[in-house]
Amino acid sequence: MASLIRRVAKAMCEIAPLQLADSSWDNVGVLVESPEPNGSNVVVLTIDLTPRVMEECISNEAEVIVAYHPPIFTPMKRLTLDDPKQKIILQTVRCGASIFSPHTSLDAAKGGVNDWLASIVDKDGGVCPIQPCDWVEKLDSSGGSAREVGMGRVVSLSKCKTIEALVARVKKELNLPTVRVSLPNNWDKNTQVKSVAVCAGSGAGVFKKLKQQVDVLLCGEMGHHDVLAANACGRAVILCEHTNTERGYLRHSLQPLLQKKLGEGVRVVVSTSDEDPLVVW
Repeated sequence: MASLIRRVAKAMCEIAPLQLADSSWDNVGVLVESPEPNGSNVVVLTIDLTPRVMEECISNEAEVIVAYHPPIFTPMKRLTLDDPKQKIILQTVRCGASIFSPHTSLDAAKGGVNDWLASIVDKDGGVCPIQPCDWVEKLDSSGGSAREVGMGRVVSLSKCKTIEALVARVKKELNLPTVRVSLPNNWDKNTQVKSVAVCAGSGAGVFKKLKQQVDVLLCGEMGHHDVLAANACGRAVILCEHTNTERGYLRHSLQPLLQKKLGEGVRVVVSTSDEDPLVVW
């Protein structure tokens, strides 16, 4: 039987083909492969592989870590214990674990992070990508997938709602006590909304590719001047902090899907230590 990291990689590529990733800057796939797997058959899912999450993985004897954000992103010229990121890679190998990172392939995929985020806005609304993956025909000669995969999503609401109601829904579904909201000058809490563009994580770059007219931009984070520019174009902005727009996907979608693909002999768990680094005091 193939090693667990190879089975996980195969399953993850079925869920989110790596061809969908933005290879111009991203780093996806198997990033670390242990020469001596610990054989625990435990897979841990996390958004960020932080020192705290790494401690949890060691405690749970994780054999494979699926880290949404790639722990190896910029080139590493050495591996030493003095650097926290390098130390995590060394700890991974030492404990017999391997790392797989899907990142933007999972953003773009049908049923991936952005589709999940779109369902938070309106599970019955119409959905299409902001930036379709124009090379996806290589995966589906019929071209059907090309209309369903890509970066970001535009949600046409099944029923108009106020911006206040939309914000309340986002907070409830993402289990957040607060979000940051910026409204155009002529808006108030009762302004009606009929379309929302969503992008998990950092949204400004993807939102610049928008061709459709939308009322609201929803993402994890945007720069100050990008928010001002959106308001000037008559768009409201809802910011939930970067990983808060990603983390729920692990528990609600990826964990059960990956567990089903890997079978009963493997235990797939979501990290309990992984959390957004920013809190409101």
